[in-house]
Amino acid sequence: MSRTGEVAVSTLEEHIDVGVPIDSAWESLHRVENYPRFMDGVREARAEAGGRAQLDIETGGAARQMEAEVSDRAGDRVMEWHTTGAPHLRCSLALHSIDQANTRVQARLEYDPDTVREAFGGPRGFAQANAIERLVRGDLEHFREYAEHSR
Repeated sequence: MSRTGEVAVSTLEEHIDVGVPIDSAWESLHRVENYPRFMDGVREARAEAGGRAQLDIETGGAARQMEAEVSDRAGDRVMEWHTTGAPHLRCSLALHSIDQANTRVQARLEYDPDTVREAFGGPRGFAQANAIERLVRGDLEHFREYAEHSR
C-alpha cells in the first residue's frame, strides 16, 4: 500500500494465460458491450463517445452506475481505464504473446480501500484485499472462458 497525499492506495496484480492468439485476446478485451459476460457484477456496459464507457453494476444487492475513461496503446497491447467518480479505481490490462496460440493477460488494479468499502460495502483491511483479489481472479478466469469460446 502506498500513500498519495492523504489517500491510501492499494495495488493488486494478477495474470492469466489464455489459449488464443494475442490479436483475438485484444479484440475480445475491446468489446465493451460484452463485459457482463466476464466481469462479475456488471449488468450492462456501453461504449460512449470520447473514450468513455458506462457500466451498470450490481453489488451487495444495490444497483449503481459507473463511468470510466478508457484509453489504449494498441501497439503495446495495453488498455487502461479509470473511473471518473467514486469509487476511484484505476486498472491496466497488458497483453503479452506467449506464442502464436497463447496470450498472457496481466491486470493491475489500484484502488482506495476506504472509498471501495463505502461504495460497495464489505469487509475492511486484509479481508477486503482478499475479496478484491478473488473478484479480479474470477473476472480473469471468466475472460479466459469468454475469449477461448468466442473464437
